[in-house]
Order: sequence, then C-alpha cells, then structure tokens
Amino acid sequence: MASPTIKLNSGYDIPAIGLGTWQSKPEEVIAAVSHALKSGYRHIDCAWAYGNEKDVGEGIRQSGVPRSEIFITSKVWGTWHNRVEECLDQSLANLGVDYLDLYLVHWPVALNPNGNHPFLPTLPDGKRDVVHSWKVADTWAQMEQLVKKGKVRSIGVSNCSKLKLDEILPTATIVPATNQLEIHVYNPQHELLAYCKDKGILPQAYSPLGSTNSPLLKDDVVVKIAGKHSIPPADVLLGWILAKGYVVLPKSVTPSRISDNLTGALTGQKKLTTEDIEKLDGLAATGKQKRFVTPPWPVELGFDNWPPLPA
Repeated sequence: MASPTIKLNSGYDIPAIGLGTWQSKPEEVIAAVSHALKSGYRHIDCAWAYGNEKDVGEGIRQSGVPRSEIFITSKVWGTWHNRVEECLDQSLANLGVDYLDLYLVHWPVALNPNGNHPFLPTLPDGKRDVVHSWKVADTWAQMEQLVKKGKVRSIGVSNCSKLKLDEILPTATIVPATNQLEIHVYNPQHELLAYCKDKGILPQAYSPLGSTNSPLLKDDVVVKIAGKHSIPPADVLLGWILAKGYVVLPKSVTPSRISDNLTGALTGQKKLTTEDIEKLDGLAATGKQKRFVTPPWPVELGFDNWPPLPA
C-alpha cells in the first residue's frame, strides 16, 4: 500500500507517511528501514544527531528499492550551524546517497562547535553550551546554498515556533518547505500550524503517538472514536494528522507495527468524520495539553506550553 503525497512549496512531492528513525538502535534500524520500504513506505526521516545514518543507508540498500523512489530527509545539528555543508556531507556519506530530498535545521539553537563535546557541549554549570550571538538566519542562508549546489532538493526547519520562523523569513530567499514539530492530539499547536499554512510551510508531525507507554493510546475520547469505527486507537491518532493535511512520521522498529502504521494511518484518515476530527482538535484544551519532547535548551524558543528556562 502506497502513501499519498503532498506538494511542497519547492514543487517536489513528499509522501505523507514516513518512517521515523529517532532512538532506533543501529542494529534494529537496518531491518526496520528495509522492511518499511518493502512494505510500501517511500519516505525515511533521518538526522545526523540520531547516530544511525550508516545503518539507515544499509537498510535502504537491503530493501532493493531504487534511491530515486525514496524521499530521504536529514537534519543539521546545532554544533554545525557555522558549517552546515560539512554536516550534510557526513550525512550523505553515511547514507550512501549523493543528494537529499529534504534537509532541515534540527533545532533553531546553535551549539559551541569547539565545546567539550561534539554533540552536546556543556558549560561548567551543566547547561548546554549555546552560541547566543549566532543568528539562525545565518544558518538558513547556508541551507539555501545547498539547494543551489544541487545537494538537497528542498530545505525546511524543525522545532521552530513563530518567533523563530520570524527570525528566518525576513531575509530568506527560499521559504522553508516544512516545519517538523511534535504534533499529536495532546499538543496540536493550532495557532502555529495556521501560521505555517499561511506562509506555505507544510507541518510534519513527529511523535504522533506520544511517547513510550503513551497516554494518547488510552485516552477515553480516542478509544471511543476507535471503537465506533472498529479500528485501533493508533489509527485514530495517525489518521487525524493525515486528515489535517500534515505529514506524519510514526517511529517503530517492530515489523508488524511498521506495516500497521502505514495501513492504519490511511484507514484512520478514511474513517474519521468531521465530528471526530473536531473532538480530537479540542482534546488538549480540556486540560490534556502535554509535550513529551522538551530538551533543556537555555534559550527562549517561543513555544506555548514549554517548561521554564533552566535556572
């Protein structure tokens, strides 16, 4: 079963359902990626920071699916904001490909490239070592050059609030194609996503089922809607995101679950009624608002419902 596609502002099509690879162990992700592609996925979401791109690349090769049929995303990490192309070149080499379909700024936070750790440098007080003087607009200018060089087809952002988008857009010559965010029924971010839509930026949903042992799958409203349509709660949660017109990126290394997420998302989208979608849209506002991914960045990200900055 194939995923439907959505047209990006760059003119390219992105499959609406992709396989997330965050926190997937290297030895597991080879089989997961290969199985996903053999099952009909054509979109793999990666990142330099995940530390498993060589294995993702091996999974792609083992699948037998041609590179030209696969939409591959990666992301530049904070310690590389002053040398974006170098980070990209590492991802291309690790994945074993010569271009990416989509390249994202992972977080709008520049970390000290000469700090005490290549991934998460810290200060003596334990806080993350952020280059506060760095402008994310300067990171974006480097991203734009990668499109001109033909190394990436589309560029976008991740974890960007309106505040951060407004630091990029005034000087951008290419509008971000996507904004990858934590989106689920407990964190719908309606205002931010309306702003993205107004700017022609497509939202992508990571952690669409919440976290491990997620309360979303047990939510009484979700369970009731699932029962009404005789589908699992996961199908409701994934289908809701597709019904909103967003890209959904469920993550799993379990073959049966990987297959079920693809077919289930499509089933959920087809079965949910307008009334169902409205109920799910309103869940967070009933006191259920919750984020599962809130790294302790010592900067103001501009998100609603974000923990206070580290003291």
